[in-house]
Amino acid sequence: MPNVHVIAVIKAKAGQRAALLDLFNKNVPTVKAEKGCIAYEATTDTQNAGPMQTEFGPDTFVVIEQWESMQALGAHAVSPHMKDYSAQTKGMVADSKIHILSQA
Repeated sequence: MPNVHVIAVIKAKAGQRAALLDLFNKNVPTVKAEKGCIAYEATTDTQNAGPMQTEFGPDTFVVIEQWESMQALGAHAVSPHMKDYSAQTKGMVADSKIHILSQA
């Protein structure tokens, strides 16, 4: 089975993105140590990218993930550290959209 790609678009409540990213980045080493994790990082709009860019805006960040399998992604989703992260950030998130993708 090909790798699983995840694009998670996270919109923070106004003025909360920096604090939310701080908690996210503290969790990254633990996630990267999970079995089956290939890539896991937060990204934000590139400054001065010009007219070719459609910006997400100042309250949003996008998580780029890659997993060896759906099973690895599923285990990640229910891991204790992700449950803790969700509990810590619940009041900071305005909206999130998770896109799970496979190679075309």
